[in-house]
Amino acid sequence: MSPIRVVLVGYGPVGARFVEGLLPAVRAGAIALTVVAGEPVEAYNRVLVAEYAVGNADLETMLVGDRDAAEEAGAAVLLGVRATRIDRDAHLVHLSTGESLPYDRLVLATGSRANVPTLDGVERHRRDLADLERHPSTLVARDDDLPAGVTALRDLDDAERVLEAVRGRRRIVVLGAGVLGLELALAAAHAGAQVCVVHHGPHPMPRNLDRGAGHVLRSALRRTGITVIANSRAEAIGFRTDRDGTRRFDMLVTADGKQVRGDLLVLSCGVSPRTELATLAGLRTAVGIVVGRDLASWSDPDVFAIGDCAHVVERTEQTVGRRILPGAPSGLIGPGWRQAEHLAGRFAEAAAFGTAAAGAAPALAPGLAPDVHAPEPLAPERDAIVMLKAEHVDVVAVGDVTADPWDDDAVAPRRRVAQWADPEHLRYVKMVTENGILTGFASVGMPRTAAELTLLFERAAELPADRSLLLRFDGPDDDPSTRADAFAPDATVCWCNGVTVGRILESAACGSATLECVGRDTRAGTGCGGCRGRIAEVLARSAADAQVPDRDGAAGMPA
Repeated sequence: MSPIRVVLVGYGPVGARFVEGLLPAVRAGAIALTVVAGEPVEAYNRVLVAEYAVGNADLETMLVGDRDAAEEAGAAVLLGVRATRIDRDAHLVHLSTGESLPYDRLVLATGSRANVPTLDGVERHRRDLADLERHPSTLVARDDDLPAGVTALRDLDDAERVLEAVRGRRRIVVLGAGVLGLELALAAAHAGAQVCVVHHGPHPMPRNLDRGAGHVLRSALRRTGITVIANSRAEAIGFRTDRDGTRRFDMLVTADGKQVRGDLLVLSCGVSPRTELATLAGLRTAVGIVVGRDLASWSDPDVFAIGDCAHVVERTEQTVGRRILPGAPSGLIGPGWRQAEHLAGRFAEAAAFGTAAAGAAPALAPGLAPDVHAPEPLAPERDAIVMLKAEHVDVVAVGDVTADPWDDDAVAPRRRVAQWADPEHLRYVKMVTENGILTGFASVGMPRTAAELTLLFERAAELPADRSLLLRFDGPDDDPSTRADAFAPDATVCWCNGVTVGRILESAACGSATLECVGRDTRAGTGCGGCRGRIAEVLARSAADAQVPDRDGAAGMPA
């Protein structure tokens, strides 16, 4: 029985998780896996690129792939090789080396690229079908070339440019006030760089925060020394010429006439899925590569997509005829990892079934069971919890928080909004409920309250009738024993990997005493990193419990 030939294009965190899930089937000879990596380095966690860019992380701690283990199992990992074209009729992937790879199943994990805004002085390429057909060598699997002194922050090369500016204590201008841009701005300012954030919205993080939370966050940014320029749309960049003749970024010019000078401009204007391979191959694309809940392309059942490039839409009579499809890729690492694990499990299951059915000749592909194209659908994702990871600035938000306490009850008679603000001390929280159940909240400067609200949101639990009771968690008289529920064994700590308090305690009982050890054992804290403080709290609680004397007077773990 021939193995199933699986080709994976893309070797970021999601691709690496897919490889990890397939390795048992690769070792068994049921699947022949080839990985087209693109970048010349092992798979690393892109969420931590901002930390790398300010010197707070090194590549070793960012690595999430294990090329040696994959190749030892029998997989081929092609670092520094790009996929340039897909021939769906011949089931071939053409490579930048001039070679071609045959496949039975093709998985696209191409991720996303940084958006380049429309600015005079910066060349910005379209990637529609006509342009891709005219300029495939410059547009497919390549990023736009940016002028000297202008960078995005998506890969290690970008991070090196930022790191040089941070170490030189230069002036950094961040264009955009989303989560990633603000995390970089705060980290760079903390490292000693001069930082200015420019954005065209009324307040930072407009997609996640309401007006009140946004304005409190803006005040917190300014108190850290960051200059914030709001309501200013960037229009052009000005250049200066270095002594060596290099034309380099000098200033950002806004539509209202401001000239913001700096040494480095960092574009943090969102991302777009890398869909050019799919577009050229004639696959249906919308915001991303359109796949069903089985992660198979609407256009070709032998092609799948996972991670930032996958636009998951259930295929129905209503959706199939729509020009504009609902939803979009989540852009978060947790959902991508769950997609990778789900698809790897289905491939491995199909391979095992086909291998067991020796002598069978399925019509779909060698070694595949006839039902391989009808996997169990992936469960829909809930609203993602967004956390701003920075020292001394705590921001957590989830759900729709645009409602105000004074909205007309007739529009949403079961909705209630509770809001509390203390701008002088940079604290704010808003809670939105339906029938008493928490559906969204925004919290700034209230870390313990945010942790409690996160638990209530996770469990779709009712808030106390007196919402002010929740504020005590960040008060001086807070008694942690009243928050014991936060340490319940089934409470989720790491949202990216779905790791609970109980799993971390098990790891600690087996000798994992540090964040790094827990991460290696459970994967907790290896995604966005927003849960590392909570993991430390669980470990501290575990260590304290371990010192409680037993009945014989000896310290030990409680029974």
